[in-house]
Amino acid sequence: MFDLILIRVLFVLSLGLCAWFLQPFQLDPKVASAVTVAFGCVVVAFEVRLKEVSLKRLIGAAIGSLLGILGAFLISFVLRQAITDSTTTIPFIQVATLLLMGYVGLIVGANKGDLLNLSALGGVFGEAKSQKGSSFKILDTSVIIDGRIADVLETGFLDGVMVIPQFVLRELQQVADSSDSLKRNRGRRGLDILQRVQKMPNLDIKIVEDDFAQVKEVDLKLIELAKMYDCKIVTNDFNLNKVAQLHGVQVLNINELANSMRPVVLPGEIMRVFILKEGKESSQGVAYLDDGTMVVVDNARRMISKTIDIAVTSVLQTTAGKMIFGRFDDRTHAVHDAKGSGKEALSAGA
Repeated sequence: MFDLILIRVLFVLSLGLCAWFLQPFQLDPKVASAVTVAFGCVVVAFEVRLKEVSLKRLIGAAIGSLLGILGAFLISFVLRQAITDSTTTIPFIQVATLLLMGYVGLIVGANKGDLLNLSALGGVFGEAKSQKGSSFKILDTSVIIDGRIADVLETGFLDGVMVIPQFVLRELQQVADSSDSLKRNRGRRGLDILQRVQKMPNLDIKIVEDDFAQVKEVDLKLIELAKMYDCKIVTNDFNLNKVAQLHGVQVLNINELANSMRPVVLPGEIMRVFILKEGKESSQGVAYLDDGTMVVVDNARRMISKTIDIAVTSVLQTTAGKMIFGRFDDRTHAVHDAKGSGKEALSAGA
């Protein structure tokens, strides 16, 4: 980033020095240098703004400008043949037509550039798009702070290039510097997860500088970046998941992955659970599986702090996860309790 700023400064200073010594249009050296430096600053500002424009829009703007200039040339040729009574009208109309057609072609081409299918052109455009779309995956702030992404990446289930935008790093830094201790710990945890991910030998991490100054929300910036690179977003944010789908951006949701990996339980199966606390109803007990799934058991309130066998009655899938409902059977528990007591006695004697 610093090298890029240095190059821009040297470019503007070089223009100013050239104008100082060469004095274009017979201007005073100071005036020529000031005008040229201002022009250089405008060029640098245009270049910075140009970084945020997608390749499709750039190609569309270039094609639109060329067509506009060609149209202006044809109109000027017709006017030159039709108007012969004025020496100043024709040049003015020619210049005005050139500016108008060039401007209209540039704007229309840029706006319609998103409709271009670069992959159909083949060559560099098709190859670059397919490589990015298949290998790039953007990590958002929530999935980095969550931490489970590091375990998933270590297993090798996600391949390709993990993209971390600079604006996500800034958001993590702001959270880590928060005055709220809870937010501060979450932000520092996210930075620790990034360090852990960067040390993985077989993983390619890419930090990109692309930003969208006109977009304020980080979630919308992620969506625009995914559109630019034609790639997927890795997140566990439910709202980002829905908004990205509305924009046609594919999302890899860690929560959905975790839910899909939970064991399949069917009504009628026998499960062994540890009753941890009482439920909302008078006869219910509550247990949890190793993956955090809540199990609500009827007739188990009096079995708190005991391991029992239950018969699954139903399974409820929610957006937050899965809930299992079961019923405690006295006869099944009596057999299991006796075996459990014998095992505990043997382990205690050993």
